[in-house]
Amino acid sequence: MSVEQAAGVDGVALEVWIDQALCTGDGICAQYAPEVFELDIDGLAYVKGADDELLQVEGATTPVPLPLLTDVVDSAKECPGECIHVRRVSDKVEMFGPDAE
Repeated sequence: MSVEQAAGVDGVALEVWIDQALCTGDGICAQYAPEVFELDIDGLAYVKGADDELLQVEGATTPVPLPLLTDVVDSAKECPGECIHVRRVSDKVEMFGPDAE
């Protein structure tokens, strides 16, 4: 699926989360989208909340800002740990990441 199809004509809301159990700490996600991802002192990547705070609760999600959609999707595609999940907010269907159809 293309990034354009994921956003759709109505700008479907997407969210992203990281499975830290699979994170390899390479930091590719933070390079692609530092506004959304950051490595913590433990060497693992986490998503960031609206206030730029790391969301360290397991399964924490953050909205994908439309201007950063391509960067977030590229992060999911390039992640060596295959731990980045981008899904629709409305029905939790994974659009990009290891569980996307």
